[in-house]
Amino acid sequence: MKLLRIIGLILFFSGLLLFSILPLFKRTFYLTPCALEHVLSEQEKENLLAELIPLTHIKHQQLFSFANKIIRIHQQKNALLKKQKQWDKVMWDSSQEFAYKLLRVSVKNDSFKIRWSIFFIILVACPLGGLLYILSSDKKRQSNYFTFFLPITSVKWIAYILTAWLLAFYILLYWFPAYIINWVVLVDPISKFLNGNEAGPWFLYGFLYSVVMCVMGIKMFLKYKNNAYQMIRTISVLFFQLAFAFLIPEILVRLNKPYMDLKNIWPLDYDFFFEWNIQTLIENGTLGIFMLLWGILLVVIAVPVFTYFFGKRWYCSWVCGCGGLAETLGDPFRHLSNKNIKSWKLERWIIYPTVLFSIIMTVLTLYTFFSKQNEFLGLNTYEIQKVYGFLIGSVFAGVIGTGLYPVFGNRVWCRFGCPLAAYMGIIQRFKSRFRITTNGNQCISCGNCSTYCEMGIDVRWYAQRGQSIVRASCVGCGICANVCPRGVLKLENSDEHTRYNKNPLIIQKEGVHLVKNT
Repeated sequence: MKLLRIIGLILFFSGLLLFSILPLFKRTFYLTPCALEHVLSEQEKENLLAELIPLTHIKHQQLFSFANKIIRIHQQKNALLKKQKQWDKVMWDSSQEFAYKLLRVSVKNDSFKIRWSIFFIILVACPLGGLLYILSSDKKRQSNYFTFFLPITSVKWIAYILTAWLLAFYILLYWFPAYIINWVVLVDPISKFLNGNEAGPWFLYGFLYSVVMCVMGIKMFLKYKNNAYQMIRTISVLFFQLAFAFLIPEILVRLNKPYMDLKNIWPLDYDFFFEWNIQTLIENGTLGIFMLLWGILLVVIAVPVFTYFFGKRWYCSWVCGCGGLAETLGDPFRHLSNKNIKSWKLERWIIYPTVLFSIIMTVLTLYTFFSKQNEFLGLNTYEIQKVYGFLIGSVFAGVIGTGLYPVFGNRVWCRFGCPLAAYMGIIQRFKSRFRITTNGNQCISCGNCSTYCEMGIDVRWYAQRGQSIVRASCVGCGICANVCPRGVLKLENSDEHTRYNKNPLIIQKEGVHLVKNT
């Protein structure tokens, strides 16, 4: 078994290393005037065609050099247009996105053997190595036994290396897509099989996201094999990620229908009410109208109704893609969430203003859609959308939310930034049947429940006092109940009026005493 673990580690790190340095590999890019005519918009042809022609009919071997030439041409032309105040000619797409578009049509395919060799080493050997390591580990390694001793889960040197890698990956994905063209081309065969088109950066991300969740989901099955709740919950998040978030949207594209993740809900899906999305759905007839109504009904009816009966766990721990990644890839880091009062206060001071920000942005967006006016009360709709997309949609949800798993735990985004989690949390806190009940006289104050609470709730504080846990931030993952050695905790859906039980047992400095229920 030890040999298999070593082989697994070698396969995994070999694949990860090759994937990491793939953008540095030489690749032939050959741009033609015909490709420019096909890919450039009329505005781009007018502004840039003359400057780009000298780059055609030349074999470019260096990705970064070729990309930077295109970026420089785009930036210089834009700067000139802005200086001359020719605002109608300014190209508002980022230079990186423009460069990616030209690189995409300039890629010359590798030979069949080379392409599939690299594909196998990275996208087959890497997950296979991870699976070998997981399956060959003993029970102690599959459990929480080594959590505070392994460098990767105890914020030691390897945790910082992993954090740096994740941060770099997300930064490249969001803002430097031109530099990851070698990654994107790698999954072209899968993309063409599913949707009939060449892959893009977000197809690559969706594919990697799904693969990682599946591999780490197997680890969850082994770790919690004696807990039916955790097994079913893991199956659920894997199903919704693979079917609703990855496969169905790609199949819709193949059928020339709108791309839509049917489980993504506003305000998490913050651009759902953007003008381009509404217009796209309306233009696609009956199916598009259904998708638009579906998205609205999810927000207005499904979220409050399901949260009333089941708490926010129905979405955050059973359906959501962000939660799915947090519960699989992020499971080894759940103990790193901060439990002190300052973190709780910071949580409230960040997450609710984020909800307000998303509401203001959406109100402005709908005002602009119906009135065709870009400004309201001095606020420019498109500027607000741009700021929200950058700060919340990219920096917070992606770079910080996932990139900092190995340092701050697996629910940074869900706890501090997700506006949908906050919306459901308000309902859960004040109008829901969900609670975690405690049997205080059985609690031995071991602290396992608090340690492994990914949302930073001091569960032990409630258990010692025999109080039911009714917190807006609780996602109902059930790990606190799983790690409790005495069965003190239980997830329940019952009469909402009995959630705030009288304390049957009070533990204070002055001593321990019983309180009679009235």
